[in-house]
Amino acid sequence: MLERKAAGAARWLADLVWPPLSALSNAPVGRPGELTPQDWSKIVFLEAPWCSACGVPFPYPAGEGALCGACAARAPVYSRARSAFVYDAQSRTLVLSLKHGGRTDALAAFGPWMARAGAECLAGADVLLPVPLHPRRLRQRRFNQSFLLARAVSRASGVPLDAHVLRRMRATPSQGGLSAKGRARNVAGAFAVREAAKAGVKGRRFVLVDDVFTTGATLEACARALKRAGAEDVSAITLSRVVKPVDPLK
Repeated sequence: MLERKAAGAARWLADLVWPPLSALSNAPVGRPGELTPQDWSKIVFLEAPWCSACGVPFPYPAGEGALCGACAARAPVYSRARSAFVYDAQSRTLVLSLKHGGRTDALAAFGPWMARAGAECLAGADVLLPVPLHPRRLRQRRFNQSFLLARAVSRASGVPLDAHVLRRMRATPSQGGLSAKGRARNVAGAFAVREAAKAGVKGRRFVLVDDVFTTGATLEACARALKRAGAEDVSAITLSRVVKPVDPLK
């Protein structure tokens, strides 16, 4: 009881010194992770109907198990991917403030948002896996935003997190500006299951966690490494995703 009161007092004092601000507009809010009503209206949250594989939204109900054109032409290695909101000019501030600004207060909201969007992925899952950074990039950035997101999803869902299953074999150039085919080439063979983790991969169900789904190339590369090591199922949850037609042959 005393510990809870002390923690509450500490939060109250912290709010006096560092008042909670919206991660989108920096307007004052009631507590860390909240958005103002105006900010809420700018975020396009994703929900069904969507492609049963990659999660891209459909403009109208297409029936259970319906696939988008890209997934129908080439089924992804992961079984399904879901995202909390659309990555666009309005929402990119939320993503970049974490990825490049190191702002972590919004994680209190991101975790529940992602857990809600990825409920299908989390049902029956054994472990959450953050998409790993190469050690060189991790030293430069000092943190892995995918790990922070995975930890927030773990807290919201109760699914355990393991950051020591996958490793990034090489420091790949930025995916920015590359076509879908170029992105796939860029990350091909870039991920592997750690030798010490291989025995624990076989027959288990994993959920990859990342910040942005663009073409799905990074998630595909991670899922391929896990499936080769014997994973029963691999799905993915991202904070946001780009919503636009993707030609799998380009």
